[in-house]
Amino acid sequence: MTTAKSTTTKSTSTAKPSAAMPNFEAFSMPKMEVPAAVREMTEKGLNQSREAYEKFKSAAEEATDMIEDSYEATRQGVMDINLCAIEAAKANTDATYDFMKSLFGVKSVSEAIELQTTFARSQFDALTKQTKDMQELSTKLASDLGEPVKDAFGKAFKDIKAA
Repeated sequence: MTTAKSTTTKSTSTAKPSAAMPNFEAFSMPKMEVPAAVREMTEKGLNQSREAYEKFKSAAEEATDMIEDSYEATRQGVMDINLCAIEAAKANTDATYDFMKSLFGVKSVSEAIELQTTFARSQFDALTKQTKDMQELSTKLASDLGEPVKDAFGKAFKDIKAA
């Protein structure tokens, strides 16, 4: 029974159109020549589309590169600021530990006051230096973040002037 079905299917697929399925020659399109002007306009439009796509692709790649550069600059700048903060915390902790160690060795109140005054002055100087270092790193980070954007805009304006 299986072979009978496959034979039937085979015979219907190779059969020629019957009277129920006439050949519709009336609906077939005559072969016609496309005018040269239409072909030229089509080719010109296609070339313009390709050029626009290439420009868009190039601009998108440049924007992606700019974003990647900005992220890398941000990552590096934040790491530098974090390291500076860790170093400052370590230095302040060490100074406080040394101060407390020295404070336990004093023999008079006047010596303790002098030690505390010296410690306060040195910590104020250290805080001033640490703040200056953090400010420099923050300024550098802001400058580094703006550099890729500045370069991208400079290049874009240069390309516009050239066009």
